[in-house]
Amino acid sequence: MNPTQKIVRVKLLPAAREYRGRVAPSPTGFLHLGHARTFWIAHERARSANGVLIYRNEDLDPQRSTPEFAAAALEDLRWLGLEWQEGPDVGGRFAPYDQSARREMHRTTLLALITSGHVFACTCSRKDIAAASQAPHGADDEPVYPGTCRHRCLINDPQAAARLEATAWGLAPGTKFSLRLRTSDGALVRFADTALGPQSFEAGRDFGDYVLWRHDDVPSYQLAVVADDIAMRITEVVRGEDLLVSTARQLLLYEKLRAPAPAFHHCTLVRDDHGQRLAKRSESLSLRALREAGRTPNEVRAMWAAVNGDA
Repeated sequence: MNPTQKIVRVKLLPAAREYRGRVAPSPTGFLHLGHARTFWIAHERARSANGVLIYRNEDLDPQRSTPEFAAAALEDLRWLGLEWQEGPDVGGRFAPYDQSARREMHRTTLLALITSGHVFACTCSRKDIAAASQAPHGADDEPVYPGTCRHRCLINDPQAAARLEATAWGLAPGTKFSLRLRTSDGALVRFADTALGPQSFEAGRDFGDYVLWRHDDVPSYQLAVVADDIAMRITEVVRGEDLLVSTARQLLLYEKLRAPAPAFHHCTLVRDDHGQRLAKRSESLSLRALREAGRTPNEVRAMWAAVNGDA
């Protein structure tokens, strides 16, 4: 490692705190066997710690989320045997538990990042970024942002900037733009995963300046998840190993917000017969299809145990 290379150091929540875990499905399709296994592990970790499990409906994307899939996720996970103590169906002290209803809370987090100088306006399209000669693909196969608009930093009104008013960012009225987090190329984000062990990712190689707020006035997954996990006092995040790079991105946000981070537990993925990870288009392995085929919850758990070698 270069002796001048920055290492991102994030304060962790104290282990003695009450365990607060969460399951957070996105209602963009029926949950499949892989989702079920990850959420079951989250449930069991909360239960073994005598802790609290929170259900959060991550209906952030208005174009892809539907009430039908939100209702199906609740029903299918209840059928599987999961129990949670807080959520959209049972309430709780950190309501609302529908992410789409937390938009102003997300905007408050965005404003904190803007006023501390960590955000810039980006007018690049996805096509622009993909076509950039200096934009390699990151560890999760997302193009690394080439830094085209990183020079933009001056704002004249933070509140207006957080509302995506173009003139607050020195742009012409009506200009289409998103807001990105300014990262430091070469900075190392390291963390000890409770399932997979030590992890290390490098800004500028594994990920770049990533979107915090979309041009259509929708917060990004990265910002919303961190804001909500902080607000709901989550102490451990259980998720699939395909989100390891997202965890590195989010740890940068914890650092810049000066907020202690939860522990992370990344589960190995359930894969199909061809070794490909399951997707929501794998309808034959959705919980809904398995239920309709007469499978029991015990049989479903046996299916992922057979695939992944779980005890």
